Amino acid sequence: MEATDRDPIWRDFFYTELTTGLRLGEICGLMWSDFDGRKGTLSISRTLRKEKGGRLVAGDTKTYAGTRTILLPTSTAERLRLRKKTSYSPWIFHDPLRPETLLNPGTAYRQLKKVLQETGLPELRFHDLRHTFATHALASGVDAKTLSGILGHTKASFTLDTYTHTTGDMQRRAAEIVGGFLTDYLGEEMAPWQNAENTATAASV
Repeated sequence: MEATDRDPIWRDFFYTELTTGLRLGEICGLMWSDFDGRKGTLSISRTLRKEKGGRLVAGDTKTYAGTRTILLPTSTAERLRLRKKTSYSPWIFHDPLRPETLLNPGTAYRQLKKVLQETGLPELRFHDLRHTFATHALASGVDAKTLSGILGHTKASFTLDTYTHTTGDMQRRAAEIVGGFLTDYLGEEMAPWQNAENTATAASV
C-alpha cells in the first residue's frame, strides 16, 4: 500500500470538502493560519492555480466574495483540531510524501478517481463533491443568500441558478455515489451533509 493510502490526510481532506463545498484550489491552498480552532472557523483567502509553464502558485481568490470566513461543522472542526496537533506543515492538507509542500490539486483529483475505482463506484468530477454539498444544503433549508456566502458566490441568484436545475433523480444518484464513497472509504455510516449540524455556515467577522 502506498504512503498516500496510509496517510489519514485523505480522510480528513474529503470529509472537509463534503462539509464545506470548497473549490479544489481553495481546499488545497488552506494553511493552518486560516483555521481558528477556538472559534471553529476557516478563512478562505487564497486559491491554487497554475502559471505558464505549469508552476503551481497560491494567489488571491477569484472575486471579493471568494474571500470569506465560514463556521465549520463541529465534526469538521474537531477533525482539524486533532490533525493540527500532529502536523509539522504550514499547510492543512499537504503533499502526503512531502509535508513541507502544498497539496497539488491534480494529486487530489487522481486520489478521488483512484478511490472510486477501488470501491467500484461510478466516476465523479471533484466539482461533484461541491455540487452535492450545495444541493443538499439547499434541500436541508439553508437559504440561497447564506449558501452563496459559504460557497463564495457574488450573487445568491447565481447559486440558485447553478444548484437548483438538477432533477430529483440526478440529486439522488449523486447522493448515492457520494454516500457510498463515504461509507466504503471514510467509514462513515451517514454522509456528513445529511445532518444539518454537519453543514458549514457563513461566519460574521
